[in-house]
Amino acid sequence: MTNVLKEQIREIQDDVIRIRRYLHQNPELSNHEAATSRFIQEKLTEYGIAFQTGYAKHGVLGIIKGTQPGKVVALRADMDALPIQELNDHPFTSNYANVMHACGHDAHTAMLLGAGHVLQQMREQLKGTILLVFQPAEEDSPNGGSKVMLDDGVFAEYTPDVIYGQHVWPDLPVGQFGIRDKEMMGASDRFEITLSGKGGHASMPHQTNDVMVAAGHLITSLQTIVSRSLDPLEASVVTIGTIHGGEAANIIPNQVTLEGSIRTYSPIIRKRLKERFFTITNQVAQVFEAKAAITYLDGYPATINTPKWANVARLAAQKINGETPNVSPSLAGEDFSRFLENYPGTFIWLGTQIDIPEEQAPLHDAHFKLNERALPIGTSLLVQVAIDTLEKLAKEENE
Repeated sequence: MTNVLKEQIREIQDDVIRIRRYLHQNPELSNHEAATSRFIQEKLTEYGIAFQTGYAKHGVLGIIKGTQPGKVVALRADMDALPIQELNDHPFTSNYANVMHACGHDAHTAMLLGAGHVLQQMREQLKGTILLVFQPAEEDSPNGGSKVMLDDGVFAEYTPDVIYGQHVWPDLPVGQFGIRDKEMMGASDRFEITLSGKGGHASMPHQTNDVMVAAGHLITSLQTIVSRSLDPLEASVVTIGTIHGGEAANIIPNQVTLEGSIRTYSPIIRKRLKERFFTITNQVAQVFEAKAAITYLDGYPATINTPKWANVARLAAQKINGETPNVSPSLAGEDFSRFLENYPGTFIWLGTQIDIPEEQAPLHDAHFKLNERALPIGTSLLVQVAIDTLEKLAKEENE
C-alpha cells in the first residue's frame, strides 16, 4: 500500500470501529434492516457518496465514479443479524433480546463504509466506477437477499465487471486472509420429512406402523448417500438437525418430522445426492408401511471464486499483510454465491481470531467475538483490491 493510502486508513479506522460497535448494539434480523439501511444512507451522505435504494426492501447501492473512464468493480457487505441471545459482556452488546450480530455482518458493513470513504477521496486516481453493495437478508436461507437485489435491478444501470465480498473468519489469525481459486463455500439445501403411519399402544406394536422405528432407520440410511453413493473425494454432508414425534412413553405416534441440511460443492454431486435422498426416504417409508411427505428447499449454490480475480485479491492481500496461506474450503453456505453465478469475482475470508484462541467462539454462537484489530486491515483490502482490479481492467482494455 502507498503511504497516502495507509494514512487514509489510519484516519478512518476509529470511525470503522465506532460504526461496527453501533451496529452491533442495534442489530436487525433478515428483511427487517430498516434502521440499518437508514444509518448506511446517512453515512454515505456524510461521506459525499451517491447512492440508490429500493433493492430487496432495505438494500443500498453506493456509487463512486472515478474521474477517469473505465470498468466497474463492486464490493459487497451483508447487513442482517441472527435470532440469537447474545451472551457476551463487552460494553457494546446487543440492545435487543434474541437478536445478535453473531456472524460479523456488523463488521462487514462498517469496513465497506470505511472503504467507501477512502475510495471517495481517491476519485481522481480511479479508472472507472466502484459500487458499494449493502445487502440485506443474507441469513434468510434458502431465499436470501442477493437474488432479490439482482431481480430488483441493483446492477441495471452499472453492471460490475468484477465483484468481491469479504467475511470475518474466526479460525484465522487476526488480519490473515483466506483466498481460494475456486470452491470457497458450499451449497446449502434444507429439507423436512414427515413420516406418517398408524399409531397405537406401546405394548401392541403389531397393531401399528411404527414411524419412530422408520425414522431411526431413515436417519442411518441417509448417511449411506455420502459413504456409498458419492465420490469419496468430493466433500458433502447430510445432517439431521431436529426430530419431533410422540407425546408419551407408552404411545407409538402416528407421525414423526425430521429436519436437516445438505451441504455440497459440486453441482453434479448436489444433483446426485438429491436424487438418492428422495429414493432412500421413500423406500424406507415403504418398507415400514409408512408415508413420507418431503419438502426439499434448494438453498444457496456453492460459492465458487474466479481464479483470475482470486489471484488479484491474493496479490492485494500480500501488499497489506504479506503471504496468504492456503486454506481449505468450508461447507457453510453464503448468499454471495448468487452474485458469483452472474458475475466473475472472489469471496475472501478475513482472520478475526481473538487474542486467546482457546476462547474463540465460532460464527453463529452466542459468545461470538471478533478481534477489532482486523477491521482496518479488512478495510485496506477492500480499497486495495478495488484499485488493483480497476487498474488491471484498464490495462486489459488498452492491450
